[in-house]
Amino acid sequence: MAAQHPNISDTHPVIRQLDETAINRIAAGEVVERPASAVKELVENAIDAGARRITVEVAHGGKSLIRVTDDGCGMHPEDLPLALARHATSKIDGSDLLNIRSFGFRGEALPSLGAVGRLKISSRVAGGDGHVLTVTGGAMAAVKPCAASTGTVVELRDLFFATPARLKFLRSERAEMQAIADIVKRLAMAEPGVGFSLIDVTDAPRVTFRADPEQGDLFAALRGRLATVMGREFTDNALAIDAEREGLRLIGYAGLPTYSRGAAVAQFLFVNGRPVRDKLLIGALRGAYADFLSRDRHPAVALFLDCPPDRVDVNVHPAKSEVRFRDPGLARGLIVTALRHALANAGHRASTTLADATLGAFRAEPSVARVYQMDRAGASSVQRSPQGFGLAEPASGFAAAFAPATGRVEEVLEQPDEMSHRPLGAARAQLHENYIIAQTADGMVIVDQHAAHERLVYEKLKRQMAENGVASQALLIPEIVNLGGDAAQLLDMADDLARLGLVIEPFGPGTVAVRETPAILGPINAEAMLRDILDELDDLGSTTTVQARIEAILSRVACHGSIRSGRQMRGEEMNALLREMEATPHSGQCNHGRPTYVELKLSDIERLFGRT
Repeated sequence: MAAQHPNISDTHPVIRQLDETAINRIAAGEVVERPASAVKELVENAIDAGARRITVEVAHGGKSLIRVTDDGCGMHPEDLPLALARHATSKIDGSDLLNIRSFGFRGEALPSLGAVGRLKISSRVAGGDGHVLTVTGGAMAAVKPCAASTGTVVELRDLFFATPARLKFLRSERAEMQAIADIVKRLAMAEPGVGFSLIDVTDAPRVTFRADPEQGDLFAALRGRLATVMGREFTDNALAIDAEREGLRLIGYAGLPTYSRGAAVAQFLFVNGRPVRDKLLIGALRGAYADFLSRDRHPAVALFLDCPPDRVDVNVHPAKSEVRFRDPGLARGLIVTALRHALANAGHRASTTLADATLGAFRAEPSVARVYQMDRAGASSVQRSPQGFGLAEPASGFAAAFAPATGRVEEVLEQPDEMSHRPLGAARAQLHENYIIAQTADGMVIVDQHAAHERLVYEKLKRQMAENGVASQALLIPEIVNLGGDAAQLLDMADDLARLGLVIEPFGPGTVAVRETPAILGPINAEAMLRDILDELDDLGSTTTVQARIEAILSRVACHGSIRSGRQMRGEEMNALLREMEATPHSGQCNHGRPTYVELKLSDIERLFGRT
C-alpha cells in the first residue's frame, strides 16, 4: 500500500485557497527558470516602456545581482504597488487576447521576481519626482521618495533566496552569464533602434556586450545591428530577404550555404519582433536549405516574420518563446520559398570566408618579424654570401636554376583578355587533374572540377524532372497499408504525392492502397515510406520525404555522371565549365554543401609576399 501523503490529511481532502506568496512562487517556477529568464522579462518591460537605451548589470552570473536601467516612460508612484500585483499590466485591457502588440502582457514577471528574490524598483516619469518600492520574498514595503532619472531601474538581488532548492539547479556563473548574453543579443537584434549594454560587475565593471542605436532605413539598421551581434563576416556572406504573401512578411538575412556552422547556434528567428524557438519555423529553415547542406551542417540566419496579431497566438507558454500560427502552412511556405528564391538569385556566389581560410593555410606564422631582402640595409648594392652566390649571379645561372624539370608540365592557356573580366575569369591551367586555375580581373579562382560539375548535372536533372514530372512505376499488385486514423491525413495530400510519382487511394476504413511508386527509387518499402511521411506531417505540418528521396537519387546520379577527378581537360572544356557555373544557380557549392571554388583577390595574394 502506498504511504500516506504528508501534506494531505487522512480525512476527506479539503480544497484550500493558496495565499498570494505561494501563488507567486508557483508562477515564478514557470516564468523565471534561471537568471537569464529574469533578464529577459525585465528588458522586455523596458522595451515596452519605449526605452531608447537599456543597461543590464549582472554579478555572479545573475545569482547575486541583476540591475536593468532604462530611459523609458517611467511609472507614477501610485502605479508601483499595482505593477507588483499578479495579472496587472498596462499592455492589454483583457478584451482581446488576439491583438497583442507588446512583449509582455501576462502581468506575472515582477510579482514572480519579488516572490523569489529581493526586488527594488526606482522610477520617475518626465516632470515628476522619483519613487522607490522594495519587495523581499513577497513582502512589500511602502513606496518612498528617491532621487532618480527619468525612466526605471529594477534591481534584483539574491535570486531564489526564498526558494533555495532552485539554486541547486543553476549552472556555473560562466554558463549563466553566457545565457544572459544570449538573451540580450537576441533582444538587441529585434530592436536595432535601441541601444544595449551588458556589464559584468562581479569584481570590477566590465562591458561584455554593447550595441549602439542604429540609424537608417529598416534594412540598413538591421544589417548594422546584425554585424554587431553576429559579426561582420555574417553580413558579408548573407543574402537580404524580403518577401510577402497573404499579409505575412518575411525580412532578414540568410547566410550562404558555404557559410554554414557545425551546430544550430547562429539561427535567430523572430515573430512580430519576439525571439522564438518554434519547431515549425526551424523545420521550414531546414527544408529550405535541405538541397544545399549535408546533415551535419546548419545555416546561419536572422529572420523576422511579421503577421497580423490575430493570426498568431503568443499566449502558449508563460515564457512566450513558442507561438502557434492560424495557418502554419502559409508561414512555412513563405519561409521556404523566400529562402530558396534568394539562394537561386545568388547564382554561383560563395562565402568570402573560404578565401580567408585558404590564405590562412598559405600564411606562415614565423616566431620573429620577417625581414625581406629589399628591406635590408644596402639591399640595392651587390650582396655576396661566403660561398660567392647572391644577386650578382649571372643571369644564365639564375635561369638555369629554374629550368623546367623533365616530365609532364601542366598546360598554360592563352585566353582572350575579355574572359578575365567574367566573374569566374579565364582558365589558365589545370593542376593535379582536378583543380582549374582561372585568372580574374582582380585575382584568381581555384575550381574543384568534380564538385562544380556535380552541382551542374544535379541542377540539370532537377530542371528536367520539374519540366517532365516524376515517372511512376505501377505496381503489379497494389500494396495495402493499414494506417488507422492517420489514413485520412495522408489521403488529403494524395494529389501532392501523385505529382511526385506516389499514387495512393482509399481502400476501406483506415486503409490505403499504394498503386504506383516513383520509378527512380526502384523497389521500396511502401508502408515504411508512408509512415515516414506521417511522422513528418505530425512534426512539421508538411512533408518532403518523397521529394527528398528522389533528390537524393538525382544527387547520386549527378555524382557518378560528373567529371571525375584525374581527368585532363582541354582549355575550351574548362572555360565552358566556368561559363556554365556562372549561369547556374547554387553552383557555389556541390550537392553535399562543400564549396566548388575559392576566389583569392590579388591584394590578398600580394600581402602573402609582403608586397603591400
